[in-house]
Amino acid sequence: MKAAGEKTISLPPSIKEFFLEIDGISRFTGQFFKTALKPPYEFSEILKQSFIIGNKSLGLVTVTGFIMGLVLTIQSRPTLARFGAESWLPGMVAISIIREIGPVITALICAGKIGSGIGAELASMKVTEQVDAMEVSGMNPYKYLVVTRVMAAVLMIPLLVIYADAVGLFGSYIGVNILGDVGLRLYFSQAVGHLDFVDVFPAFIKTFFFGFAIGIIACYKGYTSNKGTEGVGLAANSAVVTASLCIFIIDMIAVQLASFFM
Repeated sequence: MKAAGEKTISLPPSIKEFFLEIDGISRFTGQFFKTALKPPYEFSEILKQSFIIGNKSLGLVTVTGFIMGLVLTIQSRPTLARFGAESWLPGMVAISIIREIGPVITALICAGKIGSGIGAELASMKVTEQVDAMEVSGMNPYKYLVVTRVMAAVLMIPLLVIYADAVGLFGSYIGVNILGDVGLRLYFSQAVGHLDFVDVFPAFIKTFFFGFAIGIIACYKGYTSNKGTEGVGLAANSAVVTASLCIFIIDMIAVQLASFFM
């Protein structure tokens, strides 16, 4: 019982919404693991969604990766030239791209491209009552719509990151040869020679978490949309913003964990 004259402390609406969002995403993630482990498995739909995700993102990832490597090389050359360390340029660019820039930039690109697409698609299906129709017909819409898209994102984001890293290194090779003359084999031997296991493995592992965050958040925003046609745009926009924020948080945690092994 409340004492006489006692005041109740109420949280601001924004903080309440934040904690409600965390609770909703946590429950949605728990439902994903429960549903994903139970047969039947929609392998054909996972392959279809993997192709869609990879095909839609390939062109943008190619352009972004190439420019990323080219610009980083051009910007870094003058600084290294002051100390007579231009020979370190391939190794420095390779470490920068593979450890941090490549995974994060590619994940952000995919959050914008894939996250908005999944969020808008599922929200529109929710508005047009296609999800309800699947439930009436005896299908499990969560397994067919959510699990398949999340699994496809988990599988494809690491592959897109590896591809972006390779394209970025090729862009760096072009940047090196703008003011110099370095052979392709020599450049890549210098770049790869500076890489260690702790540079490659943690960067590769965190891409799976990037893919899971993008997929689960985009599906959550779209699958739980309930504001009519207006909710389609809101779901797409919110999916991109939230997924991008989660990518930075995951990256921060991954960097801290990787620092223990260096």
